[in-house]
Amino acid sequence: MKRVALLALIALLPAAGVTANALHSEWLDRSANPLQDFFQYANGGFLRDNPIPAAYSSWGQFQILNQQNQDFIHELLQAAAADKAAAPGSDTQKVGNFYASGMDETAAERAGIRPLAGELTRIGALRRPAQLTDALARLQSLGVDALFGIGQMQDFADSTRVVGVLQQGGLGLPDRDYYLKDDPKYAAIRKAYEEHIARMLVLLGDATPRATAAAREVMALETRLAGATMPVEQRRDPHAIFHMTDLAGLAKAAPSIAWPQFLAAVGAPPLERINLAMPDFFAAASKEIDSTPVPVWRDYLRWHLVHEYAPFLSKAFVGENFKLAQAISGSKELLPRWRRVLNAENGALGFAVGHEFVKHRLPPEARAQVVAILHDVRAALQEDLQTLVWMSDATRAKAIDKLQMIEERIGYPDVWRDYSMLRIDRGSYAGNVMRANLFDNARELAKIGKPVDRSEWVYPPQVVNAYYQPSRNSINFLAGILQPPFFDANAPAAFNYGAIGAVIGHEITHGFDDRGSQFDGHGNLANWWAPEDSEKFKAAVACIAAQYSTYTVDGDLHLKGGLVTGEAIADLGGLLLAYRAFHASPAYASAPTTDGYTPDQQFFLSFARFWAEHMRPEQARAYAAADPHPPGQYRVNGTLANVPQFAEVFGALAQSGGAPAGKRCVIW
Repeated sequence: MKRVALLALIALLPAAGVTANALHSEWLDRSANPLQDFFQYANGGFLRDNPIPAAYSSWGQFQILNQQNQDFIHELLQAAAADKAAAPGSDTQKVGNFYASGMDETAAERAGIRPLAGELTRIGALRRPAQLTDALARLQSLGVDALFGIGQMQDFADSTRVVGVLQQGGLGLPDRDYYLKDDPKYAAIRKAYEEHIARMLVLLGDATPRATAAAREVMALETRLAGATMPVEQRRDPHAIFHMTDLAGLAKAAPSIAWPQFLAAVGAPPLERINLAMPDFFAAASKEIDSTPVPVWRDYLRWHLVHEYAPFLSKAFVGENFKLAQAISGSKELLPRWRRVLNAENGALGFAVGHEFVKHRLPPEARAQVVAILHDVRAALQEDLQTLVWMSDATRAKAIDKLQMIEERIGYPDVWRDYSMLRIDRGSYAGNVMRANLFDNARELAKIGKPVDRSEWVYPPQVVNAYYQPSRNSINFLAGILQPPFFDANAPAAFNYGAIGAVIGHEITHGFDDRGSQFDGHGNLANWWAPEDSEKFKAAVACIAAQYSTYTVDGDLHLKGGLVTGEAIADLGGLLLAYRAFHASPAYASAPTTDGYTPDQQFFLSFARFWAEHMRPEQARAYAAADPHPPGQYRVNGTLANVPQFAEVFGALAQSGGAPAGKRCVIW
């Protein structure tokens, strides 16, 4: 699910109190041919009347809902900061302290670079390659992406246990393409990035000539690392990123790192085996440790430290940091300070904030309506699997078993995160962020070697998101997205099935997309497909990849079909399942025609509406390079190109988005 997976009787029949103008006829562009560009037909008026605000790189329904959620959370944070009676050490006090420290811009100006002084001194003391081991461990525990990263994951071979994982990293630009692709626009960003590094080093106290030379060396080092980085498309294959090894294997793969020393320094528990996700990258990184001069490593580490913490320092660092964001995303101005602080607080204390959010924004009766739609969508997939003509009975039985095992998690966790060991005060804003990163690093690494905690959620509930977890076989829908226009308890059924119903179907379908289908119902990486069914499925996947590879952004940059395939499959499956669920629901029989639009037409308009967005060219290129989600226009038109029911509903049978060679891609 982008930027980002709900029993029985359903109370979605049109009645008194139904949301006024759920159709939003003013958002339509009736001059557009709905069978040629339904995205424009459904959203043209909305896009015209809602230009991208200067502080944003894209703007649409997700961003608007996120902003509305933030406006509400802002009141919670202000109240917590003003609460003099909050119990010492309570979540309320910590939430208030964090917000107060973030909003104290005067204190940040007085502090300057002092919050990083101790870390800069440690880096400055590096004299030998062997000392990099402890330096990398320290920075990674502070949330700094220095050379590579360590974390935890469910064991792909045994989903009941948690193992450690080492992953590639260390790049300051969004993706390897930014370093390696022969493209004038990427070349301009490379130039801006190198100049930005130099200016940041000047802010740290370097003379301009030295900072310029150091930035050139850092850029050269990162470019070499980019050349060894596994492409994002390849990382979608779970087999490609799962290589369990022992400490002897680590030493052989990357001998320049003292692994027992690193693991102890970063705070990992004793372990015998770990997933070395990208062995080729670590081999290259090890060679770089031996061959790159230590002064270059010092500059590289200083740069990555200040790159991570610049948003929490004085105006000079914040402003310079934003210059790089402008070059990459196209944003024209900084977000207001309170929104930036709120974003940081969602990362540091997100579940404490979310605990208060859900008390007000997801009442039990609304949650129950979402659950009812979820069960209708699940039933639609079960019926589809039972009749799917290309799937053999052996594979069908296992697919149905997996569907029945999917765990539903709606709105918010039953067990809330414990922040009792995290100290948050009204002193240094950067210091609070630093302690929050140390706390989160310790919390994550402490899971290694233990059974999986199935009560834990990845994201706090106020986030506008939904997601599927292959290793848990779970669908997760956060309270943040269970708000209008994605879900409205007072809207006609057609709109809720077209919006949140399609979101639900999307997340369920992820369990059966090109990646999720490689995991069984228990969340283990295991092949449950009959060979002939697997070949048919791969052919259907190839059709989707080929279709989306024809789509372009910013004029000439093609989407990576292999990268966006999983999301495109989930969009298609999700929409079809929601459509069938709507037709099977009690609400369908009495659903009204509104402003001349039938219930089926309202359904498709609702689907198109929640993808209504436009983005700046720079951001579109960033999406095409590294994001597995297609841009909104292709999530609408590309999906509907493969949905014959849509063409039947809106006119003569025709393509709406350009499936390759006039052929529809068929999976579900």
